[in-house]
Amino acid sequence: MQEFIKQIIDAIQEKKGKEITIVDMEKLGNSICDYFVICQGNSPAQVSAITDSVEDLVRKGCKRKPYAVDGLRNAQWVAMDYGDVLVHIFLPDVRAFYDIEHLWADAKITNIPNLD
Repeated sequence: MQEFIKQIIDAIQEKKGKEITIVDMEKLGNSICDYFVICQGNSPAQVSAITDSVEDLVRKGCKRKPYAVDGLRNAQWVAMDYGDVLVHIFLPDVRAFYDIEHLWADAKITNIPNLD
């Protein structure tokens, strides 16, 4: 699982995605998945580019495709469903509004430093 999440992080960083947060819900039970990977892009075009990068690198590196990708039409919040991992790519104001990383108070949260 850690290699899969690392591949997602690398794909996000390749397109200059920022403020990457991993929410580990594996030990909580009754959660919709094991992990959230949350990040943001500065424009709808960057959100779309990050989505494409995650899809491409994960397919090549981990041989996995998302079950569903939703939100590309307006690219303010794109959700990629890999079953055990949900990837959320936001515009900053939409991310701040929904604040999904704090919905599970007991989850372990890991913040990944920005590259620049």
